[in-house]
Amino acid sequence: MRKVKKPVFFIVLVCILAFAYLTYAGIHTQYGDIKTSYIKGVDDIRWGIDIQGGVNATFEPADSYNASKTELDAARAVIEQRLVSLNITDSEVYVDYKKDKIIVSFPWQANEESFDPEAAVAELGETAQLVFRKGTDETGEEVLTGTDVKKAEARQTQDETTGNITYLVSLTLNDSGKQAFADATTELAGNGSISIWMDDKSISAPSVNQAITDGKCVIEGNFTYDSAKALADKINAGSIPFDLKTTSTNIISPTLGEGAKNAMVLAGLIAFIIIAIYMISVYRLPGFVASIALFGQVVGTIACITGFFGNIDSFTLTIPGIAGIILAIGMGVDANVITAERIKEELNNGKTLNGAIELGYKRAWSAVFDGNITVVFVAVILMGAFGPTDSVFGTLLSPLFAAFGATTAGTIYSLGYTLLVGIILNFVFGIFCSRLMLSSLSKFKLFKKRKLYGGADNNE
Repeated sequence: MRKVKKPVFFIVLVCILAFAYLTYAGIHTQYGDIKTSYIKGVDDIRWGIDIQGGVNATFEPADSYNASKTELDAARAVIEQRLVSLNITDSEVYVDYKKDKIIVSFPWQANEESFDPEAAVAELGETAQLVFRKGTDETGEEVLTGTDVKKAEARQTQDETTGNITYLVSLTLNDSGKQAFADATTELAGNGSISIWMDDKSISAPSVNQAITDGKCVIEGNFTYDSAKALADKINAGSIPFDLKTTSTNIISPTLGEGAKNAMVLAGLIAFIIIAIYMISVYRLPGFVASIALFGQVVGTIACITGFFGNIDSFTLTIPGIAGIILAIGMGVDANVITAERIKEELNNGKTLNGAIELGYKRAWSAVFDGNITVVFVAVILMGAFGPTDSVFGTLLSPLFAAFGATTAGTIYSLGYTLLVGIILNFVFGIFCSRLMLSSLSKFKLFKKRKLYGGADNNE
């Protein structure tokens, strides 16, 4: 490492403190009722249902029906639509395609006193009612139902003149609906529309441009691929040939979750203070620097949970996730203990202070790397085994973990995430930043005493 100057300690310390302030307070602007976040603070942490309370439910096709991927996507679209209709927007819905399961997690609603979670779960699993009506009003004459729809799918098309790519939804009807649709489109061609309703909520109202007599049509609009697929999934949901049954439901009260969160945060704070006192009393100056590095590691972990920047989604933090932060602190302590012991050994072997610090970090690196990389593997395995099946690690490790369920994704997945982030930040703060700070302090006459680093006291 290039020679470290005296001011480096203060530069690193100020950067960590500024980072800590931004992570805690964030940067926001308020214009009327609209709040814009440029830097997210701790108030923007998204707590899991095991902390703020909520419901976790698992659905699967009834009567052992073997659903296809398209049918499961359609069923998910129904559940997402119904969650929105229940005024629940902060929810997680994902599909375990290998086990034909749909996992739903949603928190308690703020200031909600009459919310019935059992009724909500039951409503989510009901078969979707899809209806095509003349006009844009719910009282319009019924044209088709979900059973008349054979298939809907998102497609892309390219304009032959401009070369622009657009997305649309293609619709294929069963024989039972072809004539009724032909009659309705003949009547409305050029001056009317046919709206599509799911569970008494309009999901689309395309205009009829021409009569359609062959049972095949397209819905055009300002679609992206995702929005086109979302509409196709909702239409397909009205024709899925199976009912959903609830295989597990877990309801956690907000009071219980809040108490557990407070206990975990208090335990983490006490543990950090005890660790800092221990490190400083045993390892003196390296222990002091290690405590600052550990503080930076915790701050960095919180920033990764909030997303820090306003355009990055927050990660859901659960109680096991808090445990992962505490465990990562322990790994950070281990790295700093190894380094401090190596520095002490080099000093006792007659090395100069600068040489002992340089060799101490160099010789501690292999042991620290080995210990941390194994925990990285564990964290990746936890995220792959217990996370959403369409996540990066879930996709990479899916052949190994086909036997695992995904119902614990909100809890164990959070543990793996905070543990992984903490270990990576341990390399940044516990190795790189602490080395800069300690090397910088060693340049001051006040901190040249070898006793401050655990060695025998003599002048260099």
